[in-house]
Amino acid sequence: MEQQTRERLADRLPPWARGRPWRRIAAAAAVIVLVLVLAVSCLGSGGGRADVPVLADGPDAGVEGVRSPSDERGGTLRVVAPTVDSLDPQRSYLPGVWNLMRLYTRTLVTFSSEPGATGELVPDLATDLGTVSEDGLSWTYTLREGVRFENGRPITSGDVKYGIARSFASDVIVGGPTYLVNLLDDPANPYPGPYSTEEDDPVLTSIETPDDRTIIFRLRAPQPDLPYVLALPSSSPVPAEADTRGDYGADPVSSGPYAITSVDPETGIVLEPNPEWDPATDDVRTALPDRVEVRTGLSGLARDQALLAGSADLDISGTGVQAATTARLSGDDVALLDRVDDVTTGAVRLLALPTDVAPMDDPACRAAVAAAVDRRAVQSALGGAVDAVRSSQLWPRALAGGPEVTEAGPDPGAARSALEECGRPDGFSTVLAVPDVRSSVDVADEIAGQLGAVGIEVEVRPLDPATFYATDVGNPDNVARSGYGLVLATRTADFPTAGSFLEPLVAGRSIARVGNPNYARLDDPEINALVDQARAGDADWAQVAEAARASGAYVPLAETRIQLVSGQRLRNGVVMRPYDGYDVATAGVR
Repeated sequence: MEQQTRERLADRLPPWARGRPWRRIAAAAAVIVLVLVLAVSCLGSGGGRADVPVLADGPDAGVEGVRSPSDERGGTLRVVAPTVDSLDPQRSYLPGVWNLMRLYTRTLVTFSSEPGATGELVPDLATDLGTVSEDGLSWTYTLREGVRFENGRPITSGDVKYGIARSFASDVIVGGPTYLVNLLDDPANPYPGPYSTEEDDPVLTSIETPDDRTIIFRLRAPQPDLPYVLALPSSSPVPAEADTRGDYGADPVSSGPYAITSVDPETGIVLEPNPEWDPATDDVRTALPDRVEVRTGLSGLARDQALLAGSADLDISGTGVQAATTARLSGDDVALLDRVDDVTTGAVRLLALPTDVAPMDDPACRAAVAAAVDRRAVQSALGGAVDAVRSSQLWPRALAGGPEVTEAGPDPGAARSALEECGRPDGFSTVLAVPDVRSSVDVADEIAGQLGAVGIEVEVRPLDPATFYATDVGNPDNVARSGYGLVLATRTADFPTAGSFLEPLVAGRSIARVGNPNYARLDDPEINALVDQARAGDADWAQVAEAARASGAYVPLAETRIQLVSGQRLRNGVVMRPYDGYDVATAGVR
């Protein structure tokens, strides 16, 4: 296992390090590490010692199992994080923050904490996963008895409705998900949220609360993934009497095992036990530590060093270790290797070929591009096997039931034949739009070279990452006007379901004027019909994926991999797949 880990990590080393002895590489990496030691030692009050006994169980122990299992209570769990967007459950849109919110927010349903099953839903505030009507338009939930806020007041169905209603106030509650707004609101008579005082404002009739323990959602259209939407913190209860509108994140009221007691830009966030939380009503959270401290705003290297030095127990960023840390992981320290969990994230890099931009409006021209692509070379450009796994299907590897994976190498002969078929035997010219991020531009340059070998001349055009998905490639008119015949994008599903991954990419109804997720502008009647059948349970999502791939509108390339490093004191390290980090809700410390 140690040798396999070294081989994987070797591919991630910078060019100067490849092929050199591990001891020399580790020594060079130590120079980088040393620069950070003094700064990290001053962060927070946790201190931390490099000689703390290591409690790991070997590489990848937390991916399908539990790293250092224990039911020991007490101690302070020390968490490191990048910048937190908001502690208001209706305003955060960062998966790492959603992981943290498992400590102080509860929802009707939530992600399981069981090892190897963290992508599955389990009841939380509700007694079950909900009852859906035959037409798929109505979902009913019943709240558990005995659940209370930190102030001792019982949590009611009205509190859940109020929390969700806050998201409708788009002028006040900004930044968070709006899935339920789209599923529940009436476009002809939109609900303005709970803060409006106009007498003729519509009410939120699509959520009914016939009593304190019953809540009914009435959708505008069937959505099988509704329970996953309800698992987001944006669906958590908020007591109306404690709502401070845009300032609610400064002191959110807890419904979970911990309550936020301090928020400071310098010292971070402190959470302490919520005395009103009853473990008998919660099958998910273990609440082992006496205290949780979160140091926020740290760079990736600072977070890595805190973990390596023993001053942090886990990182909630979901990005894994940084490239500069890789050499340290690849050294001779077997105990350190034992603390690494290798995670395939579900983020799929792909080429989109807009079907309304010539010559990609011709399926044969799209086939020429697909035949020329060398995924092994793309994988190398992404950093090798540690950073990416090759992908030939529009399907994340962690999802079951996908189409058969077929490893197809580049076929220049087939590419040239396809060019003949599309009437461009000498090739053609096009523009490849790419976020102006080094790793993405490296991949774009590699693909441009591959296509150039068969006569397809590609201009790589790096674009501002801040506007890339929203307006550059997210605006169909801009794509057509700019002649973007190729778009290098990354698709990450909002929920761990096939429908969540595929429908925005391939359904014609997903095409939008701003923030368009259907990068290829694929609007094929047969594929649209398959999507509808899959939503209704009358077809397999794998059929949708295969049909979309066969259209040539998308060329899947690779899926991102990251390495998580557990802190030296961490116990119960379970990799939470939806958040690409260790589950904060069950973590303990030595």
